[in-house]
Amino acid sequence: MIHLYYGDGKGKTTAAMGLVLRWVGGGGRAVVAQFLKSAGSGERLALEQLPRVTLLPAPERLPFLWEMTDRERQAAGDRCRALAERAERLWTPETLLVLDEVCVAVRSGLLPAETVNGLLRRLPGAEVVLTGRDPQPQWLRQADYVTEMRAVRHPYDQGCPARPGVEY
Repeated sequence: MIHLYYGDGKGKTTAAMGLVLRWVGGGGRAVVAQFLKSAGSGERLALEQLPRVTLLPAPERLPFLWEMTDRERQAAGDRCRALAERAERLWTPETLLVLDEVCVAVRSGLLPAETVNGLLRRLPGAEVVLTGRDPQPQWLRQADYVTEMRAVRHPYDQGCPARPGVEY
């Protein structure tokens, strides 16, 4: 089944990682590919401790999309394509596959939508989580679980900087 957590609100990655915990607690394995997160994100440090979670590598530093040079964008695109391929190769029927921030990677042109569409076609019956803002319309129709995270209020809007352990 396909899970889609999307929207402009907080909680998409948190929901996906909560499902990882529940899945692993139920005896399964999880593969987590984070397309636009750096290695220092708090959930990564916790997930690294779980033996049945395969956390695919992330860069130590990742600039925001709007700050990337052409060269950095090219490298990020190459990395996104390699992540998707590796995640698919690691999948087995007892595996939860998490593609975190994949919607943003596709929307920003770093990853072709067809790469994800092909993965979903080649893994029928797979338990797959897609997260991020602005999902492809096809994913909204195709997903079995669709949850929109909507921003109503956030401390960042009042000038509060992102906090470790909460926003990252």
